[in-house]
Amino acid sequence: GPPGTGKTTSILALAHELLGPNYREAVMELNASDDRGIDVVRNKIKMFAQKKVTLPPGKHKVVVLDEADSMTAGAQQALRRTMEIYSNSTRFALACNVSSKIIEPIQSRCAIVRFSRLSDEEILSRLMVVVQEEKVPYVPEGLEAIIFTADGDMRQALNNLQATYSGFRFVNQENVFKVCDQPHPLHVKNMVRNVLEGKFDDACSGLKQLYDLGYSPTDIITTLFRIIKNYEMAEHLKLEFMKEAGFAHMRICDGVGSYLQLCGLLAKLSIVRETAKAV
Repeated sequence: GPPGTGKTTSILALAHELLGPNYREAVMELNASDDRGIDVVRNKIKMFAQKKVTLPPGKHKVVVLDEADSMTAGAQQALRRTMEIYSNSTRFALACNVSSKIIEPIQSRCAIVRFSRLSDEEILSRLMVVVQEEKVPYVPEGLEAIIFTADGDMRQALNNLQATYSGFRFVNQENVFKVCDQPHPLHVKNMVRNVLEGKFDDACSGLKQLYDLGYSPTDIITTLFRIIKNYEMAEHLKLEFMKEAGFAHMRICDGVGSYLQLCGLLAKLSIVRETAKAV
């Protein structure tokens, strides 16, 4: 599943629940910052799997591999054999963002649990608990801005909340966007409205303002895409706008002149609008 949805936390909570006081000696956790090449699998993980730990009947040692999709193919092949040999005494929990990067033999040995992005309501309910417990002064628009910047990532939402409170001691929309350094949705919304009203020059000057403030083209186009998705307009127009935004994003990711592409996107959106009006 995507980052910040509770994959590793769920694994560790389950291990705590299952192993109780034996957790420290019966759990081995390796994350992306650890060396996890083929030698680590052959030595470190294998030695842990061989280690004798006194556990209640039916309980097993646990190896937690966070961001397992960043392991090399060689290390994954070595891990596959280790999983097979020590299946009686050790269980393996692998957390990853993209399951297709895990080799097929390992996938077939695992029960796959998929985590989806958290909904806005789920993030809001957790943020409300935090602001009430920590007595953080806020306005509802501030929490909405945090949810917008987090994009379904609970870790990001909590980081943004903490950073905003540390910097300004008050959580409102303006402070959140200052801290998160993302284009303000209202500015981007104005751009879309100008395009829909046929004010192409105004839309371009709004884009120039955002670009001159130092926002990356990727940030601008990502925010633009999300604004278009929720903007009230005719369905066929929304689909065309999203398609053009997707193509522009692809070209920007390929390294083609970014500002030029963003201006070209606004021009394309204006043409789409004119065509829709003519039909």
